[in-house]
Amino acid sequence: MEATELVKKVRKIEIKTRGLTQHIFAGQYHSAFKGKGMIFSEVREYQYGDDIRSIDWNVTARFNHPYIKVYEEERELTVMLLIDVSGSGNFGTRQQFKRDMMAEIASVLAFSAIKNNDKVGAILFSDRVEKFIPPKKGRVHLLRIIRELIDFKPESLKTNLTEPLRYLTNAIKRRSISFLISDFISDDFEEAVRIAKKKHDLVCIWVYDQREADLPPVGLIKLKDAETNSECWVDSSDRLVREGYRKAWKNKEEDMQELFKKTGIDYITVSTDQDYVRPLIALFKHRN
Repeated sequence: MEATELVKKVRKIEIKTRGLTQHIFAGQYHSAFKGKGMIFSEVREYQYGDDIRSIDWNVTARFNHPYIKVYEEERELTVMLLIDVSGSGNFGTRQQFKRDMMAEIASVLAFSAIKNNDKVGAILFSDRVEKFIPPKKGRVHLLRIIRELIDFKPESLKTNLTEPLRYLTNAIKRRSISFLISDFISDDFEEAVRIAKKKHDLVCIWVYDQREADLPPVGLIKLKDAETNSECWVDSSDRLVREGYRKAWKNKEEDMQELFKKTGIDYITVSTDQDYVRPLIALFKHRN
């Protein structure tokens, strides 16, 4: 992409997402995520009524008297954006590609975090971690993330959700608010989700296109897998073919809902022809 075109795109997303942050999400991000984490402050002698689960057994053994750990709310959060840049993101039959919508949603979340003086970092992934941007504060850092989202060219077209989740767990030592933004076209990643959820506050944002859920009856068409480049011809006028297509999507929906329910993860789904503002507001309200 030419430099001037890239600057225009970055500016366009900045204006739109910053406006949403200031006028629609003002205060909602703060109340949804602030105060969720606790950090160690000090140890003090045990007092009647203290929770015995807070006892620091090492200090207690050293002084032969019970001491407890004291925690305080985190005033500053680290927000991590795990963003899918695999080949399947370059698909969209309505208003925009899935990748463009993922970039906008990530930008809104990043602006919300920066506005609340939080650090923001990003992990761009395919079936590997393509790029890691360490968390920092400030508008300049935020614009760098947006530029990468718009213009980044991944080395691989495939997807493996286990890799970014594993990387997050190992690279970010302090508890973070982590948004996994993807179309979730990947093999089994439940174990990686469970491990990441134990250490971080993980939220999933599932972006899809309506044509992935429903095939229109337009006759013989050639379908291409954006991640493997494999192709096949499909007779979309065949009712059984369309029903099988819808059933496969329904099964995926049910499997994903069951996964999120089992792991206790908050999530939203957003279609490329849908306004993502409402689902985000619903997510924030759900967490309040």
